[in-house]
Amino acid sequence: MFNEVYDVVVVGGGHAGSEAAAAAANMGSKTLLITMNLQNIAQMSCNPAMGGIAKGQIVREIDALGGYSGIVSDTSAIQFKMLNKSKGPAMWSPRVQSDRMRFAEDWRLLLEGTVNLDFYQDMVSGLLVENHKVVGVKTSLGIEVKSKSVVLTNGTFLNGLIHIGDKNFGGGRAGEKAATGITEQLVQLGFESGRMKTGTPPRVDGRSLDFSKMIEQPGDANPEKFSYLDITQPLKKQRSCYMTYTSELVHDLLREGFDRSPMFNGRIQSIGPRYCPSIEDKINRFADKDRHQLFIEPEGWNTCEVYVNGFSTSLPEDVQFKALRSVVGFENVKFFRPGYAIEYDYFPPTQLQHTLETKLIDGLYFAGQINGTTGYEEAAAQGVMAGVNASLKINQKEPFILKRNEAYIGVLIDDLITKGTEEPYRMFTSRAEYRTLLRQDNADLRLTPKSFEIGLAKEERLKRMTEKHEAAAKFVSFFKNLSVKPENINPILESKKSSPVKQSGKLFKIFARPNIEMDDVRKLEPVEAYIQDHNLDREIIEQTEIQVKYSGYISKEKNNADKLSRLEYVKIPKGFDYSQIKSMSFEAREKLEKIQPTTVSQASRISGVSPNDISVLLVYMGR
Repeated sequence: MFNEVYDVVVVGGGHAGSEAAAAAANMGSKTLLITMNLQNIAQMSCNPAMGGIAKGQIVREIDALGGYSGIVSDTSAIQFKMLNKSKGPAMWSPRVQSDRMRFAEDWRLLLEGTVNLDFYQDMVSGLLVENHKVVGVKTSLGIEVKSKSVVLTNGTFLNGLIHIGDKNFGGGRAGEKAATGITEQLVQLGFESGRMKTGTPPRVDGRSLDFSKMIEQPGDANPEKFSYLDITQPLKKQRSCYMTYTSELVHDLLREGFDRSPMFNGRIQSIGPRYCPSIEDKINRFADKDRHQLFIEPEGWNTCEVYVNGFSTSLPEDVQFKALRSVVGFENVKFFRPGYAIEYDYFPPTQLQHTLETKLIDGLYFAGQINGTTGYEEAAAQGVMAGVNASLKINQKEPFILKRNEAYIGVLIDDLITKGTEEPYRMFTSRAEYRTLLRQDNADLRLTPKSFEIGLAKEERLKRMTEKHEAAAKFVSFFKNLSVKPENINPILESKKSSPVKQSGKLFKIFARPNIEMDDVRKLEPVEAYIQDHNLDREIIEQTEIQVKYSGYISKEKNNADKLSRLEYVKIPKGFDYSQIKSMSFEAREKLEKIQPTTVSQASRISGVSPNDISVLLVYMGR
């Protein structure tokens, strides 16, 4: 049936798998995407939204590289918000509410329109491995597919076990069976595995809710978008979300079911996401709080199905129903389906290289929740990088690795393979030490040239980025060269309670003041004339403002990054024997031996390795 040898076989059609398949195919590799149900490609298993704090930056980075997540997020959006706008631009994070069905459909159509990409529906039950190298996969129907590399993106399906109260049953998602065979084989091959847990809230009938009792949460008045390309447009109309709260009564009703909760009666042993706890976990851990926020999110433009964000639970369905009916606005609620928890297998990511290729098996890559992450965005980012690197390796090309000062994606992967994770990992801006450099507005400037160089980003994308970069640079120069007189600028300064100037000076210096914004300086005729004459769009104007107002911070952070990145170039030989360095602490030797870092910089980030250990290592290496 499959006579040809594929370059890349991607197992699983979720967010990681879809991006991995698209990236490999767009790099020119003959790619096969195998998934258990082709109707569920890029399914939003949990909330119908993309982006958010730090996650929005990741989606923009995926788009800058040439991935599809940003485009699909735009075409299926029903609401857009730029979060943290009251803070500095390093914290601005785009987020969209999505039409769940349209999101999956748009992904499917984009993938079907991708050259070099084939599809097959079946469950992969095992890998074909010869001499520590993967040579293909085997399906549950006994079909063998030969390939030069394999990317595993199994999500929550590996031996998935769904819990609702005292009931549990096998499944990778509600209504879908679990995947078996792969974990057992990988363990036999020498991999270490573990179990994690995640959960999802009930879906309810929006027609049964009283939104007049809730607080409306509209989208931004001037919505933006994710993709840097012109093929998508900002929303012209939006759907609102709503907010309501739990209460002491709701908490008491939920507590009545704790004895039947798999979270508390020992049925669930694995660890769930710290930053997205279940409602029973919240009222147990934060007993002093008398209420918790619930965000009521529509599932699409036309459907009446609603997602109850903040009410993730594995309590018995009768307890879920009774408690939700005591929430303001939910007095007559009707369920579409109850919430549930799911346990699944994962593989500690310290078993991977920076390329996401496994250290044990040549040509085998892991991406997504199999690596212990949580979230569509984190999964999609790993998918892109695994697909790209699988394609580069089979063509004997240098790997594509993003550093911590180059992308949130670089922070994500470095954290995973260097530190590992024992609980579902999600990205935050606080995890990035260079977040002033890693803003959502400049992901294209940071990453598109790199992606174009390896053959993923197309010329159209590079051209758009170059035009933006040049236009913003010229506008910054305009501010540096334009002198303004006190009589022209002082009325503006006084209106903003900013100190007036006594003599003419460059506008750049005045514009750099904290409380002076672009809207203020646009009141000056030469500035507005420049914008109109050069037909500058919102993106270029915003980029210019950030470069003017934060130039000092950006320069300082770049200098810090340059100093620290010197250790990135000090390579550690493959298979280096740390046991011979007796003056290094035992813990450091043990950790270094296990993780096998490729550079001294990576070694310095491993938990348990001290600055003194790094000094000893450098001396031993003759540095």
